Amino acid sequence: MWLEWAMAMTRPLTGEPLGVDLLNTTWRSGTGPVDVLDDIAGTRDWLLEAGIAGPTTEAVREALIRARAAIRAHAEAPDSEPAISALNEVLRWGRSWPAVSATGPMVERAVEDPARWAGWLAAVDYAEQVAARPGRIRSCAHPDCVLWFVDTSARGTRRWCSMAGCGNRAKAARHYARSRPGDE
Repeated sequence: MWLEWAMAMTRPLTGEPLGVDLLNTTWRSGTGPVDVLDDIAGTRDWLLEAGIAGPTTEAVREALIRARAAIRAHAEAPDSEPAISALNEVLRWGRSWPAVSATGPMVERAVEDPARWAGWLAAVDYAEQVAARPGRIRSCAHPDCVLWFVDTSARGTRRWCSMAGCGNRAKAARHYARSRPGDE
């Protein structure tokens, strides 16, 4: 029982940029769907992993869920007016501006509601990724996978969230389909 729980809670595909990483707080495990943001403890763990400091409250969790929904809607349908509107609404939670300090140039950022800070940061990061790498934020091509990634391959042809996981399963399924007796 403990092993099943530990396997379900091991988050796949970590290390993506913040906005895409927020998308990947939901996935399918062997025991069913998993959502890191289902509770305060999971939300706190994700914030710590993302390097975002501050109190973890229900308002923070709800703002992250709302930001994730807006990012997902845009990732799934980037030309959709409702998706664009939802993402822009989250982006309006805060603002940033160039500034200088004794150590050099910097960017100042602020949000009116501190509970929205992490969700706003993720949405800003997602928008920056979309601008820097148009068409490179993709969902895994495996039909049972719900994970997203930024395709950083030279040719822009990456299809799987991970070759070791979904890519390997797809290859194995193709091999099995070709080698089944009686299917000649």
